[in-house]
Amino acid sequence: MTAFASFFVEFLWTLIKNIGNFFASIGIAIYDFFVRDVREYFEILGDHSGSFDAFSWILLILVAVVNTVFVVFLIYRLAQLIRRYIIYRAKNVRKDKILEEVAKLQLKAEELSKEKGKIFSEKLKKEVEALLNMEESAKTATEAMSEKKKTDDSIRFMSLLEVDSVYEGMQDSIQMAEADLISLREIVDNAVAYSASQLKLYYEVDTIRQFLAALATSKIVIIEGITGAGKTSLPRAMGSYFKQEPTIVSVLPDWRDRSDFLGYYDEFNRKFVETVYLKDIYEAGYRQEPDFVVLDEMNLARAEYYFSDFLALTDIPDTSEWKIDLAPAMSTNDPKNIAYGKLQVSTNIWFVGTANTDDTTFSISDDVYERAMTIQLNEKAERFKADPAEPANCTADYLQTLFDRAQADFPVSPDNMRRIEDLDTFMGQRFAVKFGTRLMKQLTQFVSVYRACGGKESDGIDIFVCNKVLRKLVPLNLQFLIRELNDLIVWINRVFGGKKMPRSVEFLEVLQNVN
Repeated sequence: MTAFASFFVEFLWTLIKNIGNFFASIGIAIYDFFVRDVREYFEILGDHSGSFDAFSWILLILVAVVNTVFVVFLIYRLAQLIRRYIIYRAKNVRKDKILEEVAKLQLKAEELSKEKGKIFSEKLKKEVEALLNMEESAKTATEAMSEKKKTDDSIRFMSLLEVDSVYEGMQDSIQMAEADLISLREIVDNAVAYSASQLKLYYEVDTIRQFLAALATSKIVIIEGITGAGKTSLPRAMGSYFKQEPTIVSVLPDWRDRSDFLGYYDEFNRKFVETVYLKDIYEAGYRQEPDFVVLDEMNLARAEYYFSDFLALTDIPDTSEWKIDLAPAMSTNDPKNIAYGKLQVSTNIWFVGTANTDDTTFSISDDVYERAMTIQLNEKAERFKADPAEPANCTADYLQTLFDRAQADFPVSPDNMRRIEDLDTFMGQRFAVKFGTRLMKQLTQFVSVYRACGGKESDGIDIFVCNKVLRKLVPLNLQFLIRELNDLIVWINRVFGGKKMPRSVEFLEVLQNVN
């Protein structure tokens, strides 16, 4: 035991002494590096500087600067390493604290989740009990709602059912006497006299001719022209002459689809939200007179949107298929003229649209122009004295009979048909514009009825070519077609004869000056 104690004391003393010598040697090294060695450097410099020339002194200064920079760099890098180590340690300590806080928060979140689960379970239990208690009341409410839907379904066209009740048992047939069976020319003369004498509305004979010829050509007539020329008054005057005041539809700029014009089916309430225009169109099916629906300023909105259903009907040759879908399936209590939710459109209806050509309106699309017949009305007729005239006792069927007879009695001459075909070829080659079957059919209908109304064949062709055919040139880049337009004017004057097509030539001259 004594021997081990002597060993341990000696060992411990030696270890402590060595540790002291280690730190002492570090201190001595630092002292030597910064004090004794520096003094030795200067002594060496003193021994050799006596023999230095100017170049040697310059080298000495450069070496001193380099050495100083090197020492400073080492000290700087050492300081950076120490700083980074301190920051790294501080981040690790902060990270450890954050992890500890997160662990505490997770434990607290688990406790809160358990507490929330208990509260939710108690609340759910109470709600289930409440629902079970209300089961009988819910059944009663469901049955009442079902009965309400059945009731609503039975009266989904309230306004149209009112029309049925008004005409129930009423005889609305027109008995035409022999004196009422007048010609189209007489209808034109009487309509001009009636408008002037009874309504104080003055129209040239040719305007009425064009209107009747347009009715024979299409179920859609567009009257274009300047404001105040009587565009809206013309169908009103003709409707009054045929003893049926027209329906005036005021087109609004925000119309986007057919629901703005006809209404729409409300699926929730199982009712059709009807418009007065739908009611008037439906009521026309009970009448025999020519019936006009006037779309006033039709290009305030895009007609191909809100009027699309009626545009589509013009492509169906069988008038018995002129039906518009209004509601799904059928109802036993639907109006008389609605079958399986579809409205049968009567053939005694014509849609007459008025259009102003200015910057406040939309341009009418080619699809609408293709199906319609256009009339230009840019001047008001002068006042004149007319003999008193009575309205016509005339049905739409009789008017259609006169139109059909006109096509048989006043066909377009073969020479003019050949000229029209040549015009089709010329425009196809120069402008890539073709007439098509529909346009050719409309031309023969318009010109024949125009002649039956007392007009000249050349004038009828000129009006149709100007309003229907040459209009197809408007969407083209006309600034690049000035020469072609001039060639077309020369061609028309040569083929049809000078001054035989004044409206068409004037229209082409306007197109030349558009740009």
